[in-house]
Amino acid sequence: MSRTRGEMIAETRGKLLAAGRKAFAEIGYAEASMDDFTAKAGLTRGALYHHFGDKKGLFEAVVAQIDSEMTARLKQRAAKVPTPWEGFVEEGIGYIEMALEPEIRRVILRDGPAVLGDPASWPTANGCVTAMKESLERLKSLGVVDDIDIEATARMIVGASCYAATWIANADEPAETAKRATAGYRRLVEGLLCKD
Repeated sequence: MSRTRGEMIAETRGKLLAAGRKAFAEIGYAEASMDDFTAKAGLTRGALYHHFGDKKGLFEAVVAQIDSEMTARLKQRAAKVPTPWEGFVEEGIGYIEMALEPEIRRVILRDGPAVLGDPASWPTANGCVTAMKESLERLKSLGVVDDIDIEATARMIVGASCYAATWIANADEPAETAKRATAGYRRLVEGLLCKD
């Protein structure tokens, strides 16, 4: 049974993503050679140009792929706890703790800003802020958090989480820094709770 053109395109794209992701995670963006990872995927540089434009285009696609996986994992983590508030807190702490993972540390938190610029300008940033606003609106409607400016608070929490993760990714003692960051994050968001 022969494969369709769409299947072959998807396979080629998948191979390039996998090879790029491995190279970016293991040796970093600057050291990753297009010729090396296309050859390892059994493809040509022309295939890379066709599907992603250039190395930066492939890197953007890898960042988007990892970001999507991170979001799914955080949603699963939040769903495992008994209350919406605990889910909200766990999702934020989960993001911060992901900075301990080598692939995320290198691709998302170190090379990402160096190659793609300020994370607040990435296409995924709006999705993070939107998700945070939805979470806060839900908590507010349930009477869990005080009457707050949802957008301002969402942007501040997303910014604090991103900065904490970057701090961990660049720390000499990442595990110890993660403990401090998650404790600080928990203390920070507890200030949102309704005062009884």
